[in-house]
Amino acid sequence: MKQVLASALIATLLHITPTVVLVKRTDAVKQLLPDAEQFFMRQLHLSKTDGDKLGKDADNWSPPDGELTFYIGKESGKEVGVIEFVRVDTPHGPIEVAVGFGMDRTVRQVIVTKATTETKPWVLEALGANLTGTYRGLKLTDTPDGADVIKAKTGDLPVFIAHLIDQGVFRAIVAYRDFYATSGHMG
Repeated sequence: MKQVLASALIATLLHITPTVVLVKRTDAVKQLLPDAEQFFMRQLHLSKTDGDKLGKDADNWSPPDGELTFYIGKESGKEVGVIEFVRVDTPHGPIEVAVGFGMDRTVRQVIVTKATTETKPWVLEALGANLTGTYRGLKLTDTPDGADVIKAKTGDLPVFIAHLIDQGVFRAIVAYRDFYATSGHMG
């Protein structure tokens, strides 16, 4: 009983609301890699050294359970792109972004797949201001700045959420750059 009360208190203090699916993962995969006819999952269990490197490169972020998961799309046996799903925790609950990378090792497209009932309107407003369009073509050395780009087009709360989505895209870029694109898995 104490644990239930403690959990309720923590949820109240953090003001976390239920998660809602904006785009199903299967639909996101099809949208991000429309040319792919086969999909493969590649999981990387990070060593302490690799986890420390990722944390340093990605502003103290590490994936859940120290594991990165990449979804590889192939057509006729050739890789056509890679997708990574990244969760970003907010004071109002998690947001999930799906980041698709093309064979040119740039961001192909970003889709916000999950939000919470409270953040959903802000996410939708940020998306309506073309937030995800700002990520297309980002290189592996770029830092996403979609929130700054849409600042003049929307309110403070969607810009706040856009900064968090920027973080998710940044984390995906760093993980992809450090542990996929440079490991000889492309092509």
